[in-house]
Amino acid sequence: KGADALVVGSVARQPDGRFAVRYKLYDTVKGSQISQLGGEVQPKYTRLQAHRIADDVYEKLTGVRGIFSTRIAYVKEDKAGRNYSLVVADADGENEVVAARGRESIISPAWSPDGTKVAYVSLEDRKPVVYLQDLMTGRRNVISNVKGNNSAPAWSPDGSLMAVALSRDGNTEIYTVRPDGSGHRRLTNNPAIDSEPQFSPDGQTIYFMSDRSGGPQIYKMSASGGNATRLTFNGNYNISPRVSSDGKTLAWISQRNGGFSLYAMDLASGQELRLADGATEPSFSPNGKYIMYAIKGGGRASLAVVSVDGRVKQRLSTNAGNIREPSWGPFMK
Repeated sequence: KGADALVVGSVARQPDGRFAVRYKLYDTVKGSQISQLGGEVQPKYTRLQAHRIADDVYEKLTGVRGIFSTRIAYVKEDKAGRNYSLVVADADGENEVVAARGRESIISPAWSPDGTKVAYVSLEDRKPVVYLQDLMTGRRNVISNVKGNNSAPAWSPDGSLMAVALSRDGNTEIYTVRPDGSGHRRLTNNPAIDSEPQFSPDGQTIYFMSDRSGGPQIYKMSASGGNATRLTFNGNYNISPRVSSDGKTLAWISQRNGGFSLYAMDLASGQELRLADGATEPSFSPNGKYIMYAIKGGGRASLAVVSVDGRVKQRLSTNAGNIREPSWGPFMK
């Protein structure tokens, strides 16, 4: 049929209730076997095993690690707008688990590099406060609750620091803080608003949004602070910077011609690509090949995914309610 590769497999229930799941991947051109996986799993892990097989096929055929068995976090608002939940799910939106809930808005979830915790902002104290939710124990700690607004948490690659946006001194500036809430250190000092920090994959650079040029634009600076370099020049409203895992691509939201769109930039060449219209709150997959974002349609908000080259787009099938603020989790060890 002209196919370059063929996947075959079997699933068989064992006497003890487990399932034996096996698969093989063949190169039909060379007539050779490329890969195989096999194992026995409990019924509750059959879906995970299927994702692992999909990841293996993807990696063997593309050379890029697959993201089918990763997880995502997002905020779900009920239809009445009276309850908010921080939800963790499989990357396709299935297997939802509520990690935290409240009657006030939850925003800006951010996964820890090891995938065991999610930082987020809650307005339950009548102002933004940054919390840390441990997904393994269920415990919650305060990361930052200083005077003024505490917002936009982002992890350093090694998990030792978080960048946050604080208005403790009156103006919103970027700080770093340890995950235990200690050691606040100011990085920016500018009359403008500096917010939405994001570490580069090597931890040496922080990308952020600032309106120091008169309107919100994307900048970068050393992770220790200092002079900032402007990166976006097209459009007068550019926000929500995100950086791919290989450090080569910048994604952000730009308002042009009256609407919001998701853009990606090759940082080496500066070339821009418009990926999706009506998008907000982008988040890269851990392999850097896809971007998840929030989009409104049919009277409610939902999540969608687009490849960084713009050729693949899909909507996530999540349960009822307004879904927003996606954050794609890391590869698990």
